[in-house]
Amino acid sequence: MKKTNQMKKYIYAFAAIACLSFAQSCKKDSEFLDKQPTSTLPIDAVWKDPNLVLTVVGDLYDRFPDFQRIESWWLFADFDEGFGSASGDYFRHQNLEYGYDSWRYWDINVYRLVNDLNLFIKRGQEATALKAEDRDRFLAEARFIRAGVYFEMVKRMGGVPLITVPLAYDYSGDPSSLQYPRAKESEIYDFVIAELEAIKTVLPDNATIQSRATKAAALAMESRAALYAGSIAKYSNAQLTLPGGEVGIPAAMANGYFTKALNAAKEIIDGGKYSLYKKNPNLSDNFAALFTDKGSNPEVIFAKDFKLKTNKAHGFTIDNQPRSSAEEAQGGRLNPSLNLVQSFEKLDNNYASLAAVDGSGNPVYYTNITDIFAGRDARLAGTVILPGTQFKGKTVDIWAGYQLANGTIVTGDNFAQSKTNVLPGNAGSVQVVGGDGPVDGLEFSAQSGFYVRKYLDPATGSGQIGTRSDVWWIRYRYAEVLLNAAEAAFELGDAATAANYIKPVRERAGLITALNPSDITFDRIVHERKVEFAFEGHQLWDMKRWRLADKVWNGNNMSAADFTNASNIGSATRPSTQVFGLWPYKYYNPGNANHLKYIFKVIKPSRVTAAHRFRIGNYYSSIGQDVLNGNPKIIRNPNQ
Repeated sequence: MKKTNQMKKYIYAFAAIACLSFAQSCKKDSEFLDKQPTSTLPIDAVWKDPNLVLTVVGDLYDRFPDFQRIESWWLFADFDEGFGSASGDYFRHQNLEYGYDSWRYWDINVYRLVNDLNLFIKRGQEATALKAEDRDRFLAEARFIRAGVYFEMVKRMGGVPLITVPLAYDYSGDPSSLQYPRAKESEIYDFVIAELEAIKTVLPDNATIQSRATKAAALAMESRAALYAGSIAKYSNAQLTLPGGEVGIPAAMANGYFTKALNAAKEIIDGGKYSLYKKNPNLSDNFAALFTDKGSNPEVIFAKDFKLKTNKAHGFTIDNQPRSSAEEAQGGRLNPSLNLVQSFEKLDNNYASLAAVDGSGNPVYYTNITDIFAGRDARLAGTVILPGTQFKGKTVDIWAGYQLANGTIVTGDNFAQSKTNVLPGNAGSVQVVGGDGPVDGLEFSAQSGFYVRKYLDPATGSGQIGTRSDVWWIRYRYAEVLLNAAEAAFELGDAATAANYIKPVRERAGLITALNPSDITFDRIVHERKVEFAFEGHQLWDMKRWRLADKVWNGNNMSAADFTNASNIGSATRPSTQVFGLWPYKYYNPGNANHLKYIFKVIKPSRVTAAHRFRIGNYYSSIGQDVLNGNPKIIRNPNQ
């Protein structure tokens, strides 16, 4: 291979990381949130002071990979959970197909992080100045982060080069020593699982540590990774394999992975140090508070933390708060979809469409705007701000206008717009649309009829640009551990055990009638994760590992009729390719019994112009041509 300056730069950046940045010393686990880099020292010098090592570890945690996350609200509008109510994000609903490079995680920055971690581990193993317990914990944390990086790579790319030693280029003109082939997909999962098993007893077994690795965090990641591997083995097909195993896992390995997933989850459950969050008797408010309460929260296992008055705060609340009650003229960007809202079942364990029309197609009239949502899984109102509900003590003003007796719609084109002499018998000025919309095509209005609630910060000032929010991003929590255990048990043929693990999660949501073992089906498993983990970054990976993505996002257009048919709401393969909404209107017909009651209409925002199509080639992201050109040992992914 001809050596070029570009190649030298690439290899050097990939392999020769000689030092790490660090800041002033830290005394507490979370204090690296306050620190700013002030100088750079050789890593040998860092390993002489545990406070300096802690700050380097803080930098490594900060680089921990996430896809959908609290800092990037727009990524939640890429599929069918939400609508991006910002003009710069309408394209997300206008692209028919996902690119083969979507979700790619294999570039210079990834392997720079891998090399940083490998170098950190090597130097730490050689260090003699620290107490053994301090050194061992730091090393275990680095291995935990490295396992997380490889987990992120394998679920996007399949098998990747498995490199566990630091690399350095000698400028000899021969880079072959740096050229690793792809490992099998199963080998990467096995590495992740083995690493987490190896370090779990080295890490603290302490439930009050939530922003650094602990025994439970290692077990939670192990449970998730093993569950993913088991699903890929069970639900894959010949189209999603390569002869060398770089893509695809043999079906015979499925039960072994499911057993590991169940055992890791059980170790957390049986340890008794974590529990479901249950502080508020209002079940919807309780579910919402789970994501914002950072004080003695028993459910959070591992989170990315933030802190006010530092550079580690975020604008999720500024971007997504209801406009009518906003502290700044900001908000409204992420609108949950009717597709998601209608997924939340009734409290009798049955699925039902939201009754906008009766069996004859006539509108259903509601005295209160919230009545249409009554009797639903409490997680609905804990995840979504519904019309007529409150945020920060103010009623959210979502209604689309008036419908007259003759069917005419009276509405506006701006927030809280008023008009004169537009209602029969009323010559005065009246407000004709809600202060939060919805107005079709008006960015930042609730174009789907809803605002997001999950992760929205209720604290005073959280919606101000100068303050922002320090609500954390929860990567692993106890409810997932329970649902991982339930799914693994189900896949191993033990529906009764699965039902027992699902039960407390559903009871917290107000679903008090327990499911029988005969009720535990694959569809139920899929449904439970969908409603529990909305806007938490699970959807894409779950759809991929179950091999459902090409069926759910099949490229076919949808219509309003799809939302009046409840027969397949709970089906794992129910298509959901376009984002829809539900708009409330006030019925205006003086003298009629239904005067000023609410009716609802299923709508498709006009900016939704294409149906998402997930192709077989999207199950594994493409490998960049630069990587293929630079390493002849790398083979490309299939179906692309």
